Order: sequence, then C-alpha cells, then structure tokens
Amino acid sequence: MFPLRVPLLAVLISMALCQYYDYDYQPASMLGPSGPNCNQECDCPINFPSAMYCDNRKLKAVPFVPTGIKYLYLQNNQIDEIKAGVFDNVTDTLRWLVLDNNQITNAKVAKGTIDKLTALEKLFFSQNEITEPVIPPSKALEELKMMHNKLSKFPSGLLTDKENLTSINLQHNELTSDAIAGAFKGPKKLLSLDVSHNKLKKLPAGVPSSLEILYADYNDIDGVGTGYLNKLPSLQYLRISHNKLVDSGLPAGVFNVTSLVELDLSFNKLQSIPEINEQLEQLYLQANEINKFDLTSFCKFIGPLNYSRLKHLRLDANNITHSSMPPDSPNCLRQATDIMFE
Repeated sequence: MFPLRVPLLAVLISMALCQYYDYDYQPASMLGPSGPNCNQECDCPINFPSAMYCDNRKLKAVPFVPTGIKYLYLQNNQIDEIKAGVFDNVTDTLRWLVLDNNQITNAKVAKGTIDKLTALEKLFFSQNEITEPVIPPSKALEELKMMHNKLSKFPSGLLTDKENLTSINLQHNELTSDAIAGAFKGPKKLLSLDVSHNKLKKLPAGVPSSLEILYADYNDIDGVGTGYLNKLPSLQYLRISHNKLVDSGLPAGVFNVTSLVELDLSFNKLQSIPEINEQLEQLYLQANEINKFDLTSFCKFIGPLNYSRLKHLRLDANNITHSSMPPDSPNCLRQATDIMFE
C-alpha cells in the first residue's frame, strides 16, 4: 500500500471525484510544498520526498526523474513519448510507475527506459495506444494494469520470471485466445486475472494453479474445456457473462468444483442450469434461455448434511418462473435468501 497515512476526509474526497480508483493516490497539493531537487514540471512534496507528482500537467513527454524517487505519477497527460535516459537515476529504486490516460505507443517507448527498471512493483499503463505489452525486467513486479489499450498480442515468456506478480488487468483490448496462449505460465503466485472485453473464444490456457479470480466477461467464449477448473484448485470467483456459452459447450460437471464461491454465467445462451457444487454461494444465470428448473443441478442428494449452500440465485430474463421449482426445492436450497425470477 501507499507508504503514507492520509486523513479520512482526503480519502473520501478522492473517492468522490472518482479519479484515482486504480491506485492509492494523494494529490500533491495536500502534501505541502515541493522539494528543491524536483523536476520543475512536477511536484515532490518535502514531507513525502520519494514521490514525484507529474499528473494533470499537459505533459507531452516523461520528464527526467531525479535520484530518490520511488513513486512516479504521470497519469492524465498528453504523453506520447518516453525518451531514453529519463529513468537513469532510478533504474534500481523506482517502485511505482503510473502512466494511465496518455497517448503512448510502443514505437515511442525508447530502449533504456522501462526495460531498465529492475525494482518496479506496480506498472499502470492503462488508456494508452500500445499494441503489445511493455514489461519491465523487475522480478519484484506485483501488479500489472494495461486496460483500455490496443493490445493484440501477449507473447509467451514475458512473465516467466515474475514470481511475485499477483494481479494482471488486460480488459478492453483486442486479445484473442491464440494471442495469449502461454502468456500467463510464469507467475506462480498470480491471484487475479481480468481479460474481460477482448476477443477470446475460450478461457485462457496455462494459467497458474494459484489463481483465485478469473474474469472473462464480454468475449466470444462458447464453452469451457473438460477439467479446466480442476487445474485451478484455488479459484473462487469466475465470471463468463456476456459471452456465447451454450449447453453443448459445457461438459457434465465442469463447474462442480469445491473452491468456487461465485459463478457468473449471465447473458449467454444456456438452456439448462449447469451442475454446480454444493459449496457455491452465488450463481448468476439471468438473461439466458433456460426453460427448466432441474433440482439435481444443485443437489444430487438431499439430507441433513446434503444441501446446497447457495445464497443468491438469479434466473430472471429466462423462460421459467417461480412455479417451475420442484416441491423439494426448499430442502435443497435451504440457505438461499434471494432467488430471483423477475
């Protein structure tokens, strides 16, 4: 987290403005006057000298970064170029680099810049114009955000040595299933992967078994491979809404895994309720073509210890109503506090 405690009021103001939800951020104006060694185009607060604030300055290029800077904020500018040498003083000390909402292309990222940052922990590169990932050599990298770009490929091997990487956000790009084949095999501690709003035809292959969150909404996925979830024993949250899932693309029991807590299959083309595990708590199936309520999808057997732990079930915008539920439903779905048909 950000190495500076700030007043609650300041946090609430920042949240209200909805400007900096991707990272902990405190405007430089609230942190006092700038130090003497700072780039003149930016602010380096005296009471937080390891941060340089260059956001919202209408900058065209990344300014030269002085020694001692660990946290660099460059979001919301007009930057279209990262010139060689700008990071020479911080190649082994810079931890956070925020470049969101600029106009950077791969061709304008000079060699000897990001490819020399060996201590980087967080790289935020969203809302730019890159077509392929820009990955630092840092083995300390924990978080990678490249949302709202034009990524069309993510070559395998780029993350091979990123053993501390826990979160990857690639939503709103142009990635296909072939483009990300093998891309995520390296990070053995990866917990969260978001590939929503791309052009995938199947869930990403080769993701590490450590994964807990997988979001793949708004793609062209029509099925899930046999045993796919068995390879992800820690997966708790899976979202595949707004895709092209059909019954024939779901092998029997493909979602019947004990680790899942939330499963979102809404806005697809399913005609029946897929089999789920009794431990699942949240199931979203709204806006499909479901025409029957099969209780065995939730409970193979019903008894004192055999029942579904499902709490929330959405079935609205389908072809069934509450009257479609079998008489024994209350015994199976005894913990369901919210079952929505309309």
